[in-house]
Amino acid sequence: MLLWLRRELRLHDNPALAAAMETGRNVLPVFVLDEATPGPWAPGGAGRWWLHHSLTSLAADLAARGAPLVLRRGPYATEIPRLVAETGAAAVHAGLPLEPWARQAMREVHKALPARLHVHRTTLLFEPAAIRTQAGGPYGVFTPYSRACRARGLPAPPLSAPARIEAPPPPASDRLEDWRLLPTRPDWAGGLRAAWTPGEAGAARRLATFLGPPLAGYGAQRDLPGVAGTSMLSPHLAWGEISPATIWHAAEAAGGAGLFAFANELLWREFAAHLLWHHPRMPEAPLRAEFAAMPWRDDEPGLRAWQRGRTGIPIVDAGMRQLWRTGWMHNRVRMIAASFLVKHLLLPWQRGEAWFWDTLVDADLATNAASWQWVSGCGADAAPYFRILNPVLQGRKFDPDGAYVRRFVPELARLPDRHLHAPWDAPAEVLAAAGVTLGATYPRPLVAPAAGRQRALDAFARITDAA
Repeated sequence: MLLWLRRELRLHDNPALAAAMETGRNVLPVFVLDEATPGPWAPGGAGRWWLHHSLTSLAADLAARGAPLVLRRGPYATEIPRLVAETGAAAVHAGLPLEPWARQAMREVHKALPARLHVHRTTLLFEPAAIRTQAGGPYGVFTPYSRACRARGLPAPPLSAPARIEAPPPPASDRLEDWRLLPTRPDWAGGLRAAWTPGEAGAARRLATFLGPPLAGYGAQRDLPGVAGTSMLSPHLAWGEISPATIWHAAEAAGGAGLFAFANELLWREFAAHLLWHHPRMPEAPLRAEFAAMPWRDDEPGLRAWQRGRTGIPIVDAGMRQLWRTGWMHNRVRMIAASFLVKHLLLPWQRGEAWFWDTLVDADLATNAASWQWVSGCGADAAPYFRILNPVLQGRKFDPDGAYVRRFVPELARLPDRHLHAPWDAPAEVLAAAGVTLGATYPRPLVAPAAGRQRALDAFARITDAA
């Protein structure tokens, strides 16, 4: 049996692994790095770093159970049939893909191996096509979708990891080091190493930490970037180092006031997958067609300033610097930073989506695309376009003591709280006492919040008038 691993890099609660072991005595785990088929959506820099270390961890876990991890590089549709021919595998067990290119590649593999390919749900709580409206169509609004999911009851209990995996003699395998997944900038890699431990064991430790006070206080603290109030399980979920069912059952067992809100976050991930399944062009094209005519600006210097956390808006800059340093950004700040890009700067959401894809260790095509379209007002269940987040008010509300901004924008650390989120409004003597010189030690805003808001509303009015 061939176990084709993609986004389920784990041994616990892996239905594809369980099925392979149930139907065959020998199981050979394989991972194929296909960078051609995804095109622009091949793993970004942060994702490649995570993948290298996740595969290293997975290979060690497999070796401890007596099995190798065979690595191959090339198109899925070529390498999987080739591995079957080399090994004589009677069947291939794989996880259900969500990405449009991976679904197409899976269809091509099925054509080559019509009776041997068996696909299992490995990364979601529900089959993406299984949740339907009463009319039989897909959902376009999150709340009724989440109710339909909850009506199905708890997911099945997670499967245990096998104690031993019998494997046949392996064919030739690539060396992971030869794939050159690791970044060449050691300073950036150092920031990722300090923040994360990729692999199944790292995921289990992260979950155990979250099940204490963070889960109990999740409903009240998840929007506060200055405190450790979120699970930070997203990269482990994105790479399948832990299953959503494992997380769901563990959270249910732990209980607490934050359980409902946290479960909704897991269901939002399911909703994003549901949307991508039914709208495969979602990563590139707005779900609301009128937004294709949005009069976006062309501002490369502004885009670069946003990417590097030099917009002059402290909460936005803190988020973008956290992203660059750690490969992750707090969810509330993701919304603020994204809104600033597409509304105040009036730059296409696809540019922000691409930057997040390259720099997020938790880059997930469905969640990334659905979230950017939601913020931009052009997706399913989207916030109205005219609901424009004021980054100053958002900073004052969710980072009231400035802990988050001071951590990632240290040049503003000495400003008093009342001026921290809008340093351009601070008196000259306050700026001088804090060692801040606008335009020198810290940039002036690329656009004033009020002016950016009005520019966005004017642009939106142009496409609504045209409609």
